[in-house]
Amino acid sequence: MLNFARVRAKEITLQELTADLTVTDLRRLTDEMVNAMLSLIAGCTDADVIFVPEDPEAYDKYAAAAEELHVPWTLGHVVVHATASAEECAFLAAEVARGVSDRGGRSRYEVPWLSVTTVAQCRQRLAESRRMRLACLDAWPDAPHVEPAYRFRPDGPVFSAAGLFIYGLFHDDSHLGQIAEIVRQAKVERTQM
Repeated sequence: MLNFARVRAKEITLQELTADLTVTDLRRLTDEMVNAMLSLIAGCTDADVIFVPEDPEAYDKYAAAAEELHVPWTLGHVVVHATASAEECAFLAAEVARGVSDRGGRSRYEVPWLSVTTVAQCRQRLAESRRMRLACLDAWPDAPHVEPAYRFRPDGPVFSAAGLFIYGLFHDDSHLGQIAEIVRQAKVERTQM
């Protein structure tokens, strides 16, 4: 998997990290990330998926309701959120690779997290996300546009197709520790019952 430590430390940009990546690399990195997430939830039960962990720093500025602002995320919530973000980046990257740069707006759908209550649903969501992300790479032309051409916001960085695709994996990576901690807490809870 890509090591994002230097990007997080602001020693290099995501664009610099991804400058030499090929579509083949993006496929491999996608498989590695989804496999890592599946590995983290391998021993989980359905109860672990809806377990509400202790998270004193919980804050979701995009929460649907004010009372959800500081609610810790369940495993199901993290899985649907991470996959939605990575899929959005994959779909937008396909557009940038095809030379589309002035599309505007988002390309995002997030499965309602309250509907994900089983580990089978989490695994299905990760498998579906992998399939969709890899399919987006199939939409890239043989000679993709490589120049940076997409911004999420006017004052944000400009992403190339590869950089945008990897941004989704960067976001996934930022949730790996959260997934591991939820699983750890849920297993402790299970053993104390």
